[in-house]
Amino acid sequence: MSMPKHVVIRDVAPRDGFQSWPEFVPTDKKIEIIEAIRAAGVGEIEITSFVNPKAVPQMRDAAELMKTVQHGQGCIYAALVPNPKGAQLAIEAGADKLCVVISATDVHNQANVRRTVSESLSALDDIFSLAGKKSIPVIGGIGVAFGCPFQGDVPPEDVIKIARAYIENGAESIMFADTTGMATPPRVTRLVESFKQQFTDTKLGLHFHNNRGTAMANLYAALMAGADIFDTALGGIGGCPNVPDAAGNLPTADVVYMLEDMGIETGVDLEAVIEAALLMEKILGQKLPGQVMKSGPREPERAAKVCGTH
Repeated sequence: MSMPKHVVIRDVAPRDGFQSWPEFVPTDKKIEIIEAIRAAGVGEIEITSFVNPKAVPQMRDAAELMKTVQHGQGCIYAALVPNPKGAQLAIEAGADKLCVVISATDVHNQANVRRTVSESLSALDDIFSLAGKKSIPVIGGIGVAFGCPFQGDVPPEDVIKIARAYIENGAESIMFADTTGMATPPRVTRLVESFKQQFTDTKLGLHFHNNRGTAMANLYAALMAGADIFDTALGGIGGCPNVPDAAGNLPTADVVYMLEDMGIETGVDLEAVIEAALLMEKILGQKLPGQVMKSGPREPERAAKVCGTH
């Protein structure tokens, strides 16, 4: 299959990154970072998660954040929701899109949301009903789609079963998440091709963590298999809260840099997204794992302008 000419970038740093950050990031600083990501041309940002604040205190300002960001600027502000209650709260706060996540294994789903896979699937009717009343699109996310840190290998048919349940409920798209970085290119190719053969009319996205250093290779394999939606995170922050020392997501600037050089359009301004990553690094007060934010674009003049490198 030929490479796509255009790729959709979803930046998930404000949700996936900040949920596992050791300190609470103030709401006004979150908004500053979100606005910098939007201004760089990212068309969809997953900005928060409507979960129990006792479980994830970093997301305790979810409603305030969603109500405060400026909607309608050509950017979709999405929220992760684990259950119907979270979906209702996100809708009331004005979320443009919902992302539901069910892990592909019972043991990880229990660790993540205290439910079995079947119990989470049984709640989909209510979530999609709530979203449908407001015409809010829903992404069907599948965690540990390429391997579970507790179980090990995950049968592809288990992933496809969850995908089918989402699609039957009306999901706008499906998102395969390599939650703890267990994917390798052959596994990515097989699962993406299997999905595309069975669900020709449903959009598919990929969410890669870099725990084992294979995330960029996995993205390339997904591109080769025809995928054209990817989650990235500004500065490469992120990680599963249930995995100690978990590596982050693919850095947005790193992905844009590679795709730009491959002639694949993203609509994202590389220099602006590097500047956004440097701003976030300053706000968070810690060096971030992104690489292109350190070295800059390949043209010396652009690199010197943004990163002060030659």
